[in-house]
Amino acid sequence: MRLSFLTKIPLLALLLLSQPLFAQQPVANGVEMADQLRADGKIWVVVAVVAAVFAGIILYLVRLDRQIGKLEKEVKDKSAAVRR
Repeated sequence: MRLSFLTKIPLLALLLLSQPLFAQQPVANGVEMADQLRADGKIWVVVAVVAAVFAGIILYLVRLDRQIGKLEKEVKDKSAAVRR
């Protein structure tokens, strides 16, 4: 079933107008888990784990970029050698 452009406009408007309403619902007591972690001082363990995961991802991407760069250089050199 394909919707025409005129039926998409009200659906899009409803979607865009309903997002702020859902986002502004107040939290009654806050987030208990975060409050407990903060009170126990364990929030720093969570921060350290998240930082370690991000550092691992960044190191992986840097390593992957270097490997791709080497492969691109090899392909470029081989194509230049074939042209000669």
